[in-house]
Formats: sequence, structure tokens, C-alpha cells
Amino acid sequence: MTAVIAGAGAPAATVPADAAPHRPRSARRSWLLRLTSVAAAIGLWQLLTAADVRWWLRFDTLPTVDEIFTTLVRRLGTDVYWLDLAQSLIRILTGFGLAAAAGLATGILLGRSRVAADVVGPLTELVRPIPAIALVPVAILLFPASEQGIVFITFLAAFFPILVSTRHAVRALPTLWEDSVRTLGGRRWDVLSQVVVPGILPGMFGGLSVGMGVSWICVISAEMISGRLGIGYRTWQAYTVLAYPDVFVGIITIGVLGFATSAAVEVVGRRLTRWLPRSEENAR
Repeated sequence: MTAVIAGAGAPAATVPADAAPHRPRSARRSWLLRLTSVAAAIGLWQLLTAADVRWWLRFDTLPTVDEIFTTLVRRLGTDVYWLDLAQSLIRILTGFGLAAAAGLATGILLGRSRVAADVVGPLTELVRPIPAIALVPVAILLFPASEQGIVFITFLAAFFPILVSTRHAVRALPTLWEDSVRTLGGRRWDVLSQVVVPGILPGMFGGLSVGMGVSWICVISAEMISGRLGIGYRTWQAYTVLAYPDVFVGIITIGVLGFATSAAVEVVGRRLTRWLPRSEENAR
């Protein structure tokens, strides 16, 4: 069965009648598969740890799902858990926010200015290959408080992915777009606001997403090394006293927070780039 769609002055088009309900069914099936895969992984973990399986990998030394869940419920009822969570979120959002502002501005500058690329570009390329976590000793020496050092490490971790993706996006813009704006009398600010910024949004949000993931890796590592509060610090402290269920509670918390913050960046990116054509699969 088909339905006819016609507009003023346009030829009629036929659309399958079952096209509308197809999307909800497909979305439900996709979510069902995702939940099933997670449930299967949890069930396999419980099976291997409860049976004390010891082949090449030693599952008999790891806590079961029941033990982890019991510990998680207990930790959720403590003030320390939420204090650690809030402290890690403050660090990640502060460092990432500063890195986003600085990385976007520097990336646009390097992509648009030959002088800036010659002066600043070599410095960024020399520092970029150095892992941010390797600069923890420098941060400890440089800043008077460990809190500032952790934010600095988080900033560095996110800064370079954002900078590089933004610079590449600026350089990939067709020159025809800028020429069209200038032909119509547009000035430098018009080119920046109407061509450069909208044109680099897809690449820019790709860098922001990568930067968020790397930030979590480095902030947790920095907390383990020099922190006093935070999820990373508490997870490492649990490991030192052999409280393995608490270790996995920390790991799960890190995973959930990392997923939530990366998803938030992706949602904002999709809303700001709604003008991009997307397939049905990518639109979900």
C-alpha cells in the first residue's frame, strides 16, 4: 500500500505506507540489541567469576557481579562517594571547558593565519606528542596546589585533539565559500561568522568528543598520582587495601560518567549541525 504526497506545483510522490512505523521498530530493535549485549557481558562476568574460572585469565581473583552490586549500593549511600564524583566532575568540566575555548581559538588562528602557523605551529607540534599524564611531575612543580595541577593535566589532554581537528576543519573549507561572501561585500568578521564557524562545526565536534574521552583518562590518572579526592584517587586507594569490589565500583562510575559527558557533547553537536544530511541509521 502506498500514500501520495504532493505539494503546490510539484509532482505527486508515492511513499510506502509502512515507512512511518518502520523507524520506531528499527530504533526499538537497535536499543534491544544494545541492552542485550550489555546484559550478556554482565551475565558472562558473573558466570566466570562465580565459577572461579582460571584458564589463561584468572577470573577467580575478581569479584562477582553480586559483590560489585552490593558494594555499589552501599557506596551510593555515603557522602564520600558523591563528594568524589562532584570533585572529578568539577575538574573535568573546568579543564575541558578551558581546553575547548583555547583549542577552538588556536585552531582557527592556525588555520587562517600563515604567520601564526609559522610562529605557534612548531611549538604545538613539539608538545603534542608528549602524553599529558607524563607532565604530572611538571604540574606538581609548576603549580602550588595539586588541584590546579590536575586541572592543567586535564586541559592539556583535551587541548590538542580539539586544536588539531579544528585546524584541519578550517583548512578543508572550500575557498569558494569565502570568495562568495567577499564578493557580496562581506568583511573578515562576516567570513568568520558565516563561513568558517558553521563550516567547521562537524570537525570541531569530532575533536571535542575525542578531547572529552582523553580528558577522563588523564584526570583519573592524575587523581591516582597526586589527588586527595576524586574517583581516581578513591579507586586507587581501594586497590592498595585490596578492596576489589570498590575498585570495580570506581571503574563503573568512571565509565558511566565518561559515557554521559561524551554523549552530551554529541547531542549538542547534532543539534548545532542539524542542517547536515544524515542517513536514517546515523540520525539515531
